[in-house]
Amino acid sequence: MEQSELSQLVAGKRKYFGFTQKELANKAGVGLRFIRELERGKPTLQMDKVNQVLMLFGFQLGAVPLNRNNILNEKS
Repeated sequence: MEQSELSQLVAGKRKYFGFTQKELANKAGVGLRFIRELERGKPTLQMDKVNQVLMLFGFQLGAVPLNRNNILNEKS
């Protein structure tokens, strides 16, 4: 999942359930600033905090296997 997809997922789920950013932050046990940064697509976020938010919606971050050949060919 790319950062923009993650941001859209969190913002979309928050709105679907009718939470304000502050309510989501309280329910997830993170700061309001963190929620704002997450929804804006900040490129560096603490994974444990992202998972705290995602767990409220039934998701979590995880390793996604990539096709290593594609990666190696892109760097050439």
